[in-house]
This record gives sequence, C-alpha cells and structure tokens, in this order.
Amino acid sequence: MTARAVVTGIGVVAPSGIGAAAHWRTVCDGTRRTGPVTLFDAAGYPTRVAGEVAGFDAGGYADTRQLVQTDRWTHLGFAATRLALADAGLPERAPDPYGYGITLASSSGGNLFGQRELQRLWGGAARTVGAYQSIAWFYAASVGQLSIHHQFKGPCGVLVAESAGGLDSLAHAARTVRRGTPVVIAGATECPLSPYALACQLASGLLSEVTEPNDAYLPFDAAASGYVPAEGGAVFVVEDLGHALARGARVYGEITGWAATHDARHTDAGDPGAVDPTWYAHALRQALQRAGSTPDEVDVVLPDAVGVPRYDRAEADALRAVFGDRPVPVSTAKPLTGRAHQGGSALDVATALLAFRHDTLPASAGPRQPAAGCELDFLREPRRPRTRVALLGARGFDGFNSALVLRGAPAPRQEEA
Repeated sequence: MTARAVVTGIGVVAPSGIGAAAHWRTVCDGTRRTGPVTLFDAAGYPTRVAGEVAGFDAGGYADTRQLVQTDRWTHLGFAATRLALADAGLPERAPDPYGYGITLASSSGGNLFGQRELQRLWGGAARTVGAYQSIAWFYAASVGQLSIHHQFKGPCGVLVAESAGGLDSLAHAARTVRRGTPVVIAGATECPLSPYALACQLASGLLSEVTEPNDAYLPFDAAASGYVPAEGGAVFVVEDLGHALARGARVYGEITGWAATHDARHTDAGDPGAVDPTWYAHALRQALQRAGSTPDEVDVVLPDAVGVPRYDRAEADALRAVFGDRPVPVSTAKPLTGRAHQGGSALDVATALLAFRHDTLPASAGPRQPAAGCELDFLREPRRPRTRVALLGARGFDGFNSALVLRGAPAPRQEEA
C-alpha cells in the first residue's frame, strides 16, 4: 500500500504573528501587518515597505552558540520548527533519528549575516570576516542547523525555486514519506530584508514603490503596483498517516497531489509577452489529476498573487483555463503580510489547513477593485468548506511553477475546537 502523507504540526513565524493561532486571527480579522522597513535604514530605496515579524526574540528558540553562528532567517526557522514539533506533540529530539527527515525551501540564505560580514571586510580596518560567514549565509544553513539540533538524520535536502519552493518542499516531504520515512519536517522561512537583498529584488522590476502600506501591495487590483517583500514563513510536520494514528496525533489534512513545471524562459520585467500562463495552468491541472480530484471538487484556490498587473492577469487566465466556466472561490492573505517568497507559499499552506481545522474559508484580503482580466470569484465573506479540498499555486522568479492539493481532515467537534 502507498503511504499517505498528512500534516500533524504547524509552526508559523510571520508578519501575521508567531504561532498558528496568531496567524489565523490576522487572516480572519484582515489586519494588514506590513509597514516601514525597520531591520535597516531603507530611506534611500524606492521600496520602503515590507512585512516584518514584530516582537521576534530569537533567544527564546535557540541558544547563544546557535544565534552567533546563524542568520535571522535561520532563527526564524528554529522558532517555526520548534512550534511545529510542539503542535504535533513530538519531542525536541527525534527518538528515532533515521526516521525523521527534513526538507526546507530557501532562495537567498542569510542576508543580514552576510551583509554585516562583508561590510566588515570592505569597510573595517581589519579587513576580516567572522569564521561563520562561510556557512551562515549558505541557503542550506537552516536545514543543516536544524538537523543537527533536533537529530533529524533521515533524508535531508534544500529546494531552491523562489516562491514555488514552499510548495515543492511539501511535495518532496510527501514523496519521502511514501518512500518509508515516517516523519519529515517541511516548509520554508525567509528574510530578504537587508540592503543587498533589497537591491537584488529591485533589479527584477517587480517590487512596489508605493510608500503607503495600505496601498503598496494589491494583488489582482486595478491599482496593483508590484509586491512588497516580507520575512518569515511556516514549517510543518509531515507524517505517515499510520504513524500519526498510532500515536494519536491530530491530523490537519492530507497532501494528495502536487506538480511542478517550468516556463523555460527568463523573467523579463520589460517584456509583457514573457508572462505565459500555459505551464502554470498545466501544473495546477496536473496536481489535481494526481490528487484524484476534479476542478468541481475544489473548495478554494490560494493563488500566487504577486501583485504585478501582467502576472496577475496571467494567473487569472491560468485559473480560467483549469476551471472553465465554473468560477472557483479564490482567497489570498498575502496583502496582509507581504510576499515572503518561499516562506509565503508555505504560509498559504498553513492558511488552508487552518481554514479546514476551523471549518471556515477566510475572506480574501482584496482586491478592492479587480483589474481588467482579473475578475475572479474572490471570497468577500467567510464561508464553510464544501468538499475540504484546496488548490494552492506558486510561481518562482525565472519560470518556476508549482501546485499543491490539500484535503482537509473532518472538522473537529465543537468541544474539540
């Protein structure tokens, strides 16, 4: 029999809050958590609005040695992983190390750490960098540090596909479970907020330069002007269903289908024709087929929602290609938090699973006025799920497309909720 991969733990560390409950409150309340950048002085940059994790104390989740050796991005990963393990009812140290794996997504690595060390190298009198510069910035640093600390000695890996990577990590975790590893940690965190990291993102031409936080990031909206960057994300415990039931674990939902495609062309900010929905639509359609689900069964779509007009129109075209004349409910919380790259798509997974847990599909945080070509069935009011099937889509810079299908567990009884 093929093992079934379910999610039994959710750890959120994001602008929406620390912990799954805080994130869910933000989504339900529609509270916008973006604001002026505070992690460094962004006064000289055209983009000065971002989503930051307010009040985050890394010392509560890692010891001094770990903090010295790692970047804020990894600190967020330490926190999200500890929260996910606690939520799943699993110990801090793996009781069966080779039965626990870890696969996270990462795009840019330890930006703040690398910024500080390179400034010391080129601007300091000593012209030196710290010993940990060689590892703290590296995109695999979080997986390495977490596997050491928690004794995850099963299959480990890092996926790099920009925003698509957050969904890819869940897909890879499900495959690893099916190949015999009972527990896999998956998801992603991000911290793209440093002078160099922001400069790199600005080169894409996709960031919003609007300075009013309430107007800066408006996916699918007639006033859309690009996205605002964000840090944080979500980490999950993905587990073999039999293993989860044997220990009496709570199940949020099952990973039933996934797919990834590539556009085979570079992202070109100056070429509107470079945005083609064909392969994105193929990924969405293939994920549904692999899940054994039909478009009619989908309760809600959580889209990529990049906030760049031509990309939003292409995503709307992809959804129409998959769902035809049947308008599918669409909901996004990204305007509340900013776009955290691979951490943002992982955060969408948390939103979908929590929606099924609370038996409520949340209202979409926009658009206020849909742009031409983006007239989708955006959820304007919360509603109860019908089939408990969610389709999530994400696209990464330079052509990555990923899709994931989740089937929510039955809603808990009132006393359990």
